[in-house]
Amino acid sequence: MNAANPIRLSELSAQVTAVIRKAFQATSFWVIADVTNHTHKQNSNYHYFELVEKDTATNTILAKFSAKAWGAGSKELEAFERITGQRFSDNIQVLVNVTVGFHATYGLQLQLIHIDASFTLGVIEKQRQDTLEKLVLENPSFIEKIGEEYVTRNKKLPLPRVIQTIAVISSRSSAGLQDFRHTLENNIFNYYFKVDEYYTGVQGEANAAALRDQLIGIYRSNIPYDVVVITRGGGAQTDFLIFDNYLVGQAIAKFPIPVITGIGHQKNTTIADLMAHSPTKTPTRSAELIIAHNRAFEEGLLNFQKRVLIKSQQLFSSNFQFLSHLNSMIVNKSRNILINHRGRVDQLNQAVVNSSKSILYRYNTSLVNISSQLLIKPRIIISNKARDIHNLTANLRTFYTLYLKNQQGYLGHFTSLIKLVSPENTLKRGFTLVKINNKIVSTADGIGAGTEILVVFSRDELKVTVNSKSPHHGNEFDL
Repeated sequence: MNAANPIRLSELSAQVTAVIRKAFQATSFWVIADVTNHTHKQNSNYHYFELVEKDTATNTILAKFSAKAWGAGSKELEAFERITGQRFSDNIQVLVNVTVGFHATYGLQLQLIHIDASFTLGVIEKQRQDTLEKLVLENPSFIEKIGEEYVTRNKKLPLPRVIQTIAVISSRSSAGLQDFRHTLENNIFNYYFKVDEYYTGVQGEANAAALRDQLIGIYRSNIPYDVVVITRGGGAQTDFLIFDNYLVGQAIAKFPIPVITGIGHQKNTTIADLMAHSPTKTPTRSAELIIAHNRAFEEGLLNFQKRVLIKSQQLFSSNFQFLSHLNSMIVNKSRNILINHRGRVDQLNQAVVNSSKSILYRYNTSLVNISSQLLIKPRIIISNKARDIHNLTANLRTFYTLYLKNQQGYLGHFTSLIKLVSPENTLKRGFTLVKINNKIVSTADGIGAGTEILVVFSRDELKVTVNSKSPHHGNEFDL
């Protein structure tokens, strides 16, 4: 190794700069790459980022360059955002025209000169179409494409006649969510709504799984929601990529509750919109849709009420003359019948009076007889019952005396038995008690050689130490 003629690092940098300037001077290249690590300096309007090419099969980086855009390049990026409706940010694929440069401090860099907005729009749209084709191909049981329309299981669900209980999926700080709630709560018809909020990120494809999991959580809550509303405020095109995600589209298409999307985009329709029951452009529009749906039901009831009222009035008017005529006929017929049958009525009236008098006389006689019997019979009954009570009292006194004597005999017998088996008499008959630690024991379990025991006789106690222990078979007593 020859270190006799070293050079300064700046001299080497100057040589490298000269070589690169000579090789790439006045030359630009159109390159396709992905944007990563993007930062934007607002004060200077400088953009710093990296352009990366990856192997899609292995997700490994094939090439990576630092890049920047300033001046005319920054103006190009502003035009790009205006045309595409999305921010120049990470994770988008672009077709850019760049020059190659080298800086002694910052190293090799690419400078952005132009950017093709139509290329990026085409990439996003191709990804969207590929996702739609995959959804139809892999989920034929609940997603079908008929012409240009996507028919999903969710679209086929009927909306409830009245929508009141609503689950809303939104980010916690979303202005769109506030617009949705404000529209519902301040509706001119004073409709009441119960709204449960399920928070999750609604921006970026990384949050797609979390949005799907919130749908699953709503289903598993077992709350009978009428609809599920997915809301998001406005933003750049890339902000809505989550709603073009396969998992989100699949979950919405097969969800068993009607889904209303209120995503704040005005230009494009997302895959979530195509799969949902009722897509709207903004959170406010989704709230207005719900209010209009309930108003249509109310107006239907009011119209039905009006039709019933009008029909009733028509029926009453058409039948009023007939009823009046019928009423006159009934009055006249009744009057004629009464005149024609007045004599017969008088005869019947006299017959009724006479018959009533005869019946009343007969029943009056019967009542007098019954009254006499009622005055006599209670005295006889009371006398008989008093005699029965006197006899029963005498019998109770006799049996009570005999019963007490018998019970006294039983008590004396049991007292003798208790005295016979009392501990004092038992000890007097030659039995003993064995105690260990002042506790009476009935078996030799736990007693071995060397154990001190207390043997209690009727008059004395013996402290004994056990010398040995052997089994006993119950046939060695010598009484």
